Amino acid sequence: MTGRIAQRLAELGLTLPQPATAIANYVPWVVAGSLVFVSGQLPMENGVLVAKGHLGANLDKDQGRHAARLCAVNLLAQAGAAAGGLDNIRRVVRLTAYIAGTPDFTDQSAVANGASDLMVEVLGEAGRHARVAVGVASLPLGAAVEIEGVFEIG
Repeated sequence: MTGRIAQRLAELGLTLPQPATAIANYVPWVVAGSLVFVSGQLPMENGVLVAKGHLGANLDKDQGRHAARLCAVNLLAQAGAAAGGLDNIRRVVRLTAYIAGTPDFTDQSAVANGASDLMVEVLGEAGRHARVAVGVASLPLGAAVEIEGVFEIG
C-alpha cells in the first residue's frame, strides 16, 4: 500500500485490515457513479469485536469513541477496496453512526466523533462530512457501535 493516504495512515501508526466480508445477505459496498456506499462496519480489530454492550451501561463515552474510531478504520479499508486504492478516495460525503446505549445515554455525537475525527486526521479537509448519530437499542453481534459511510471516488 503506497500513496499519500497510506503514508498518512503510517504517520498515525494505523494499519488498515483486510476488508471484512458480509455476514448476511448484503454486499460490503456498492459503487453508484462516483459514490461508494459502504455497509455498516463494526468495531473489529484483528477479527475480534472489541466493543460489545451498551454505552451508559458497561461502556463509557471514551470506550465508545474508540469503538467508533475502529469502525472508521474498517470503513476506510472497504472504501479503498471499492475505489481500487486509497488514493482514489476524493472525500467522505456522509457517515451514519448507530450507538447502542441505555435510554438515558445522550452522548451519541461525542461517540461518533471518534470516527469523524479519524476521517479528518487521515484525509484532511476531504475527511469533513455530513453526519447522523443515532441511539439504538441493539446492534448486530451485540456491538456497541456500527457506522456506515458514503465516499466520493474518482
